Amino acid sequence: MLVAKRYNQCEGLDYYDTFSPVVKLTIVRTLLEVATVKKWHLHQLNVNNAFLYGDLDEEVNMSLPHGFNKKGESKVCRLHKSLYGLKQSSRQWFAKFSSALIEFGFMQPKVDYTLFTRSLEDSFIAILVYVDDIVVASDNSAAVSKFIHLLIDRFKLKDLGQLKYFLGLEIARRELGISVYQRKYALDIFETTGLLALKPAKFPMDLNVKFSKDSGQLLVDPIPYRRLVGRLLYLTISLTFLLLFRF
Repeated sequence: MLVAKRYNQCEGLDYYDTFSPVVKLTIVRTLLEVATVKKWHLHQLNVNNAFLYGDLDEEVNMSLPHGFNKKGESKVCRLHKSLYGLKQSSRQWFAKFSSALIEFGFMQPKVDYTLFTRSLEDSFIAILVYVDDIVVASDNSAAVSKFIHLLIDRFKLKDLGQLKYFLGLEIARRELGISVYQRKYALDIFETTGLLALKPAKFPMDLNVKFSKDSGQLLVDPIPYRRLVGRLLYLTISLTFLLLFRF
């Protein structure tokens, strides 16, 4: 896959805004609650190579990949579409996808810009977007199928069927309602840190340990530690809203 060197980009020259909205966990919980009460269908889609669909507003030039330029030439490519690696790729993809949904008749409530709704006489559809993962909730399965075909004509999609796993959340639908777990997400954290085989303990840390910024050895590579802290923070935050809730 061809990936752009984002570290060569200059702010104000070949990129301006990079922010792209992501769905709020409160909106996910609200949608699951409403879907439970109203017995809506919950469907999940994934867009293949989503970032490649974005249209670039800025003029971005890229050196030719090795092997494509002749000796002594200094030609560059002007990009009309975004590439993975560009700082504005996620923003441009979201702009492309949201404009397509609005073209299909959806509205974008201000409460959360990743939520899109469309109400017709015979159906209601709500859509949550998290980068290239899409959740579709509707009271009409035929309307969902028709909507998916509209998207397939515009983008390459993977139809993942009934919603089962989204944002690290395991979603199981039963007769009594919807249960949400994070067992898989937690086990993945243990597996990546090599602690999966350890036994649980009531007190996993010595109560008398004292930490100091001047003691201990510096990490050779701090990136895995930072990634682990980020995943634990997300697990804690999502637990507050969703874990062990049964709708």
